[in-house]
Amino acid sequence: MPRSGEFGELDVARDESMTERADEAGMMGDVPLPAILRAEHTMSMPAMVKKRWSADEARALNEANPRHWPRYEVIDGELLVSPAPRSFHQDAVLTLARRLSDYTDYTGVGHTMIGPADLELEPDSTVSPDLFVTKLVNGRKPRNWKEVDELWLAIEVLSPSTARYDRVVKRAYFARNQVPEYWVVDLDARLVERWRAGEDRPEVAFGTLAWAPVAGVEQLTLSLVNLFHEVHGEEE
Repeated sequence: MPRSGEFGELDVARDESMTERADEAGMMGDVPLPAILRAEHTMSMPAMVKKRWSADEARALNEANPRHWPRYEVIDGELLVSPAPRSFHQDAVLTLARRLSDYTDYTGVGHTMIGPADLELEPDSTVSPDLFVTKLVNGRKPRNWKEVDELWLAIEVLSPSTARYDRVVKRAYFARNQVPEYWVVDLDARLVERWRAGEDRPEVAFGTLAWAPVAGVEQLTLSLVNLFHEVHGEEE
């Protein structure tokens, strides 16, 4: 075996030897010698294998973190990691939750809940919407996460770090699991992207947003202008 540093010398010697033999045989002329393929020219790095996460692994990460942040979710084997949100993100969640909770309690059409949550709408997934309205279970609110298998509405309040999750990954997840409506609340643009199941484009709401999960039930009318004023601490 050659020692460290000898490989280059061996290659040069081999090249010179071949050149000398070609000259002696009268074979050189203007024809270039074939390139010598060395090991470093033919080796390639193995492709990186992306880990597929399970819902149980994400739950274990959440259980090991008593502060609830970052929050771990899994969709299609992808681990979604959400850092602690901005303070007015939480203000928006609570403000919306109060309005929705008053409405669902009054109409009796569902139960309003806020995250963190552990919803598994399809096998080996776990998601935690900021806010959601679940259907009742035999006329009562769910007693545990396993009983939450149908939603009327899911809401995410947009954060810069979770925009892709909210607008792409989670939107597709809720759509294929037949959640009738999914709202993405953009606090900076002061609008709500309202996605309905089966539609390819959202309704973009700026002024008011009316919602009724069941036909014939009094609808909830939200003033988004007032909502954003309240969240941002502004006078109307």
